[in-house]
Amino acid sequence: MIKEHFHSRRPTYSIEVFPPKPETDISVIYDTLDEVRSLQPDFISVTYGAGGSTSQNTFAIANYIQNQCHIEALCHLTCIAMKDELYLKNFLTSLYRGGVKNILALRGDKPVDMSEEKFNSRFYQHASDLVTDIKKNYDFCIGGACYPEVHPEAADRKEDIKNLKIKVDRGVDFVTTQLFYDNEVFYRFLEDVRKEGIEVPVLAGLMPVTSYKQIDRIVSLSGTKLEKGFASDLEKYKDSDEDIKKLSIEYTRKQMEELLKHGVNGIHLYSMNKAEIAKAIFD
Repeated sequence: MIKEHFHSRRPTYSIEVFPPKPETDISVIYDTLDEVRSLQPDFISVTYGAGGSTSQNTFAIANYIQNQCHIEALCHLTCIAMKDELYLKNFLTSLYRGGVKNILALRGDKPVDMSEEKFNSRFYQHASDLVTDIKKNYDFCIGGACYPEVHPEAADRKEDIKNLKIKVDRGVDFVTTQLFYDNEVFYRFLEDVRKEGIEVPVLAGLMPVTSYKQIDRIVSLSGTKLEKGFASDLEKYKDSDEDIKKLSIEYTRKQMEELLKHGVNGIHLYSMNKAEIAKAIFD
């Protein structure tokens, strides 16, 4: 289980991948994983569509990571995709029998084709509710998400950290941050969660920018802010995606070095299924 890696004094290194679109050959992601495994990360997480749209591929990929790559697999699981406790139990049973014993419990975003009424009447309202029922069924290692720059639906930082504490108290073993580009934001967040009595490992989530057009999407979806110097440099090279990529890889490497010097529990790289970028950073 992933939580066993936290017993050592060294930080963990992990990477996130996501299932390819339904119309894409799934073997593409296996090729990516075969490259990523050479980096020997402590675990690889695989995303799960908010409405369960990628559930079968997520399950298959998690099994491949665990049993073929021989790396701990962290399977994302959203509240929205779980219709009831029996549905959850069946899913957990399949995972457990396949040797996958790590779950990232998430509320999940509302799918674009889901009505507000259906979204608001979901069986599991919060990730903390999901954590409670996971713990009732199996002894999984459970991860949670956290937001250094405050969850977009939280009233303020205090409320956001209070909700995080509920998840941890119900059984979350570690948390991974939403992506961020200003380490000072992370340091302040870490100080606040420790003051609140949250002692589980907090992994820093990093994601390199691979093109200029990607920036607006990153900022709008995650709510993160770009560090001023980084934003200025990106603007300078906006006409060359190749230069943007090089700049961002180097920026992420420097972010990572500073975080490690600060004693961070781990680095989690949102790779966007680009093994060459993960290699450039982790090597």
